[in-house]
Amino acid sequence: MTEALLDERALSKLRWRCRRGLLENDLFIERFFDRYAASLTVRQAEALGELMDLADNDLLDLLLRRRDPQGELDKPDTREVLEMLRRPASAGPGH
Repeated sequence: MTEALLDERALSKLRWRCRRGLLENDLFIERFFDRYAASLTVRQAEALGELMDLADNDLLDLLLRRRDPQGELDKPDTREVLEMLRRPASAGPGH
């Protein structure tokens, strides 16, 4: 079964919601959208939205691997999106 892709309107709203106060977070997020916007699923968008509920410093700690997701964030979908966000610029979409 194929997962539903995010439509253009939902993608635009998600991009707007993902704007952060810390440049470091914005750099991770910008790279994420550059790489995955065309293939982002509704499930992945929901997980990204949960990460965006975090305070900037808590999000940065996760992105820099200073912490691992805990509590409600410690689930496969959130971990998948977090790994997508962490993927270095040199790695392709499937790496």
